[in-house]
Amino acid sequence: MSRRAGGLALIVAGLALVLLLSISVGARPIPVDRVWGLVWTPDGSDDAIIVHDLRIPRTVLGLVVGAALGVGGALMQALTRNPLADPGLLGVNAGAAAAVVTATAVLGIVSPLVYVWFAFLGAGVASVVVYGVGAAGRSGATPVRLALAGTAVSFALLAYVQGLTLIDRETLDQYRFWQVGALAGHAPSLSAQIAPFIAIGLLLAFALGRPLNAIGLGDEAGRALGASPARTRVLGAVAITLLCGAGTAAAGPIAFIGLTVPHVARAITGPDQRWVLPYSALLAPVMLLGADVVGRVVNRPGELEVGIVSALIGGPVFIAIVRRRRIAQL
Repeated sequence: MSRRAGGLALIVAGLALVLLLSISVGARPIPVDRVWGLVWTPDGSDDAIIVHDLRIPRTVLGLVVGAALGVGGALMQALTRNPLADPGLLGVNAGAAAAVVTATAVLGIVSPLVYVWFAFLGAGVASVVVYGVGAAGRSGATPVRLALAGTAVSFALLAYVQGLTLIDRETLDQYRFWQVGALAGHAPSLSAQIAPFIAIGLLLAFALGRPLNAIGLGDEAGRALGASPARTRVLGAVAITLLCGAGTAAAGPIAFIGLTVPHVARAITGPDQRWVLPYSALLAPVMLLGADVVGRVVNRPGELEVGIVSALIGGPVFIAIVRRRRIAQL
């Protein structure tokens, strides 16, 4: 336990460093020591305006979205016992995308601050439909049935998205900005709007650590240990919807965060979900904000969106994990 706690402390230190870099690095670099002073005592200078009006809101958004996607991915892999599960498996990404294009094409909504709520609603509805389809029948919501239902619903919704974007160029332009995944270009109040949903999702996820360990041994063994597989899956689905729905709605479908981070966490902590979930909550913002910083550096004074950079970084990391150690069945 001491090794795990020590690792957690190191990750917290790394996260603090990434947070400072996220506020310091950009088209106008600001020295870290000056950033530290401006965070606590803004002096009204141009640097202070950049720090407080642009970079701190962007960094906070990356922090909350990263934590949401990391824990959501870990929960999804634990519930479906699928090591390749990510926020797209239960239809979250497809539901959010369908809601965004509907809001844009049908209702004429082009403000990200407005259509983010449609994306969140679409993610939630898609998750409910997937769980309802997966739970139908006598066998209930088994991991395989949930994965198959999520795949079917996702393909149906993505076909709808492609149809609308092909016939409406304005909708396509608006959808492309959201779909690539970005932390820039959002209202400063966005983090505060999604934070309550993510906070509830995180609390619910952490409370499920012990039941997830129990049902990970099989439903019968889980019941013998006092866990309810059905209740755990329902509560887990609610937490996933809150976490991945809010995170995806705010920043778009950012790839590889929810897929790769839980594997890194398990490589450090082992399969105990009571440790995997907190590790994922801290490691995911490190990866997301680190990718955002890299995107600002490689194309200065412009930038690459974090969704692109996270895929470029997360893909090789995931391949390295697969090559170095056999991915265990969950």
